Parts: sequence; C-alpha cells; structure tokens
Amino acid sequence: MASITFKGNPVTLLGNEVKVGDKAPDFKVLANDLSEVTLADTKGQVRLISVVPSLDTGVCDAQTRRFNEEASKLGNVKVLTISVDLPFAQKRWCGANGIENVQTLSDHRDLSFGEAYGVAIKELRLLARAVFVIDSNDTVTYVEYVSEATNHPNYEAAIEAVKQAK
Repeated sequence: MASITFKGNPVTLLGNEVKVGDKAPDFKVLANDLSEVTLADTKGQVRLISVVPSLDTGVCDAQTRRFNEEASKLGNVKVLTISVDLPFAQKRWCGANGIENVQTLSDHRDLSFGEAYGVAIKELRLLARAVFVIDSNDTVTYVEYVSEATNHPNYEAAIEAVKQAK
C-alpha cells in the first residue's frame, strides 16, 4: 500500500493500491446532477483522474484549475476530478471558478472510487491526493500517490503520461 501523510501525520489508506499496468478498477461516483458515473462511461478514451481531498482548499483548487487549463490543450482526453465533496458543492465551486474542461465527481456516497484505487483516508473520510492516467483500453499507465496530501502532484509527469497514452 502507498504510504502517505496528511499535515505530516501518517494516515491509513483503505482499498487496493493501483499500479502501472493494472486493469483500471471500476467505480461508481456521482455527477453534479446526482447521476451515477462509472469507468465504463468514458470507455474508449484516455482519462486523467485527478484526486483531491476537497475543492475548497488551496492546493486542491490549484490542482483542479491546472488540469482544467491543460485539458483544453490535450484534445480527446477526459479529465475527471474526484473528491468526497458533495455534488452540490462541486457544482457551485466549478461555476464560481469557471471550470469547464474538467468533470467533477463525488465519491461522498460510497467511497467506491477511494477504495477501488486505494486513496480513501480512514481517519478523515477524505481522499488522498493522487493522479491516475488510464488509456483507451482501460490500462493504468501512470500513478502518483502524493506522499504528503497537502503537496502538489507532479503536473508535468501526469501531462506527459497523458500524451504517451494517446
């Protein structure tokens, strides 16, 4: 399992660690209109999945803005941001911040994504910061579990992985 800290304190991650070369695990999360979204809904596309603890924090805000900006340059790539924020809060945040190229999804209901990808923080019921790239054949081609949840991911490596997966 990946080992991470949150504000310097070790936390327990629930679920299974995902590795490059794995078949991407399925999950069930909620869109802003409360409809269910699964991995199959983006079948046949390259996906960049940006995982954040909460959109209402500085690093998560910056991470989502950065991938929103990059998404417009990547062409036929689906960029998803997943957190445990309520779908209503995600919709409000996106509207207030002009986020149009990233689809925000909520794992609040079941922690389905968090457990499938090994990013559910047991002590906080939040998701650990991570980035996954999944190719059009549902193979994981890039994984970053950010070792300190309050740090930024490696944006350049993630974007390069998306380009390689296309």
